[in-house]
Amino acid sequence: MKFTWMKWTAVPVAVLMAAGIAMAQSSTTSTPPAQTKPDPTTAQRKENQQDRIANGVQSGQLTAGETANLESKEAAINGETRADRAANGGKLTTGEKQQINHQQNQLSKQIYQDKHNANTAQYGNNKVGQRRENQQDRVAQGVRSGQLTAGETAKLENQQRGINQQVRADRQANGGKLTAGEKAQINHEQNQASKNIYKDKHNAAKQGKAGKKP
Repeated sequence: MKFTWMKWTAVPVAVLMAAGIAMAQSSTTSTPPAQTKPDPTTAQRKENQQDRIANGVQSGQLTAGETANLESKEAAINGETRADRAANGGKLTTGEKQQINHQQNQLSKQIYQDKHNANTAQYGNNKVGQRRENQQDRVAQGVRSGQLTAGETAKLENQQRGINQQVRADRQANGGKLTAGEKAQINHEQNQASKNIYKDKHNAAKQGKAGKKP
């Protein structure tokens, strides 16, 4: 009788031990909670903005004037970032990071608005329109590859905006057409713009890419 009692009392103890082992295994093999991704770095945000602008230039959603304005603001943010880093041994303080992030948020909203408003770059199928489109494609490629800085892009786009305004004024003065002399003048100006694009894309100035200090 004594042996039988010990045998039956050992059963619930074994059950409890097995349950404890199962719970421990379950806790160690369960899927860990999803971790939130870290905020993008200053350089990553800068590269993302430039990619969005380049896409807008290529698609025609951004006019030369809109692009020049956006790139001027991006250049100002980049200048502020460089100044802050220079004043702090190459690093940014928490407050400076927050300020730059706020400015990039505002720029991001403007990029979206400019890409979704009624203004689009209309090039047409004529030679003048084809040259404009070709220049914009080269600028967009330079922005995306990092060959063109924000400041360089702003200058190039301001030059294109000036040419575009001249084309519109000439057309309005001639019933929608361009005279042979006006076409020659515009072609000359685009030749100068083309040289500027090439020089800016092949000089030493480059955009800071993600993972590098801007």
